[in-house]
This record gives sequence, structure tokens and C-alpha cells, in this order.
Amino acid sequence: METVLYIVHIIVCIGLLPIILLQSGKGGGVSAVFGGGSSGTVFGSRGASTFLTRMTTASAIIFMCTSLGLSYISSKSRSVVPKSVTNAAQTTGAPGAGEPGEQSSAPGTDSATTAE
Repeated sequence: METVLYIVHIIVCIGLLPIILLQSGKGGGVSAVFGGGSSGTVFGSRGASTFLTRMTTASAIIFMCTSLGLSYISSKSRSVVPKSVTNAAQTTGAPGAGEPGEQSSAPGTDSATTAE
């Protein structure tokens, strides 16, 4: 499920770029560069603005839904390290794999000494 959300999210992000850039702003925008004033007539006299506006709205809604879904899924995960790796490190006695509240000190240092 998470992989599907990632794929949809990336496709929507990439799709939003041309959809937004093709919209004509107050100054004509990028769409005026590709054919002057007649570039808006590709989808009809007013069809391009309506079509692109609807595409932008739909893409933005999908983007927000996938963002919320991915943030919900990531909030359920507490660690970026899988439990199998953590369990293997604890059973093999790997350095730094002590108890959660346990502090480790660097080799060659004594935690009982104080700085003068």
C-alpha cells in the first residue's frame, strides 16, 4: 500500500509541473510562448483555461490525499531500522546495541573522570 502511494504521489508531482506551467497567467505565461495568442484555442476559446484549471484542481486534491496518507503511514513507524536488524544486532552483541536507556562511552574514556 505504501509503495502504491509513493508511485501515485511521484506521478502526480511530475504531472503538476506541466499542468501549472501551461496555464496562462495575467501576462500570457508559457502558453503564449508556444504560439502567441492562439495557443488558448487548442481546447476551444475558453476550454483550455477550464480544462487546465480542472486538471490542476484534481491533481492538487490527489497530491494532498497521497501526502496525508504517506504521513499517516510514516507516523505508525517508529524506527527507520527494521526490527529484524535491531534484533540481530542485540543477539550478536554488536556495539551500540545495548539497552535503550544505557549510555555508551567512547573507547579509552573513563566516565568517572571529570574535566578540570
